[in-house]
Amino acid sequence: MPSSASSRITKHLRELGGWRGATLAQVRALIHKALPDVVEEWKWDVPVWSHNGILCTGETYKSVVKLTFAHGASLPDPSGLFNASLAGGTRRAIDIREGVKLDATAFKALIKAAAARNGAAGKATKKSPAKPKPVASTPVKLLSSGNPQIAKADGDAPVQAYINAMPGWKRDVGKRLDALIVKAVPSVQKAVKWNTPLYGAPGKGFFLGFYCFTHYVQVTFFNGTSLRPMPPKGSKVEGTRYYEIREGDTLDDAQFTAWVRQAAARPGFLAPR
Repeated sequence: MPSSASSRITKHLRELGGWRGATLAQVRALIHKALPDVVEEWKWDVPVWSHNGILCTGETYKSVVKLTFAHGASLPDPSGLFNASLAGGTRRAIDIREGVKLDATAFKALIKAAAARNGAAGKATKKSPAKPKPVASTPVKLLSSGNPQIAKADGDAPVQAYINAMPGWKRDVGKRLDALIVKAVPSVQKAVKWNTPLYGAPGKGFFLGFYCFTHYVQVTFFNGTSLRPMPPKGSKVEGTRYYEIREGDTLDDAQFTAWVRQAAARPGFLAPR
């Protein structure tokens, strides 16, 4: 009998349909062929495949299916499957677009390498005299302002963990902002730093982040003074402008999307030199 997580993934694939559902279904089948004892999980509202730890997640966007490998930076990739999140410290991702065929042989080899890496790491941990931490998950801590405290990491998964931990009405705001940003910039790169979800454009740095305050969600445009019209709230930080969203406010999707597209086209925060 399939686990509840496997059933949830199957339902997710049916709901996706189209090329994205078919692509993710193919990926799932290849993972099971490579590792028949793989464990399927459902975390951060995405499918997760694990074997002595997380192997990869299967994220879907409007124009791409993204497979994020938790420890991709340490895996051999002779076929060059990794084509996204290449600047991350530990993660690497494979972006699959409509009509692009995944190299099945290379992908299965990558899955096996990820499992071997997790197994080796697990053996090293067992040799340590330190007492292992409990497996049970703990609730995300909220700071005094109500902002979720999320560990620094690259990729969509930590951003979704942040959004899911946003309190009350702010969670819906976070989900809406994330959806609009991804729709406006399909190639967007995500990370969580300083308890803030950040969104960046490849090669240009981060252009936007948001943060929970007690009575509002504050969106930060790092190059906001160059946007037209400028986001309404000024900042002491040169070039930065803010957009505040309070409970009951109606988000102007068109204006926000216009700001995002402008911001993504300009040099951002922590841009590569």
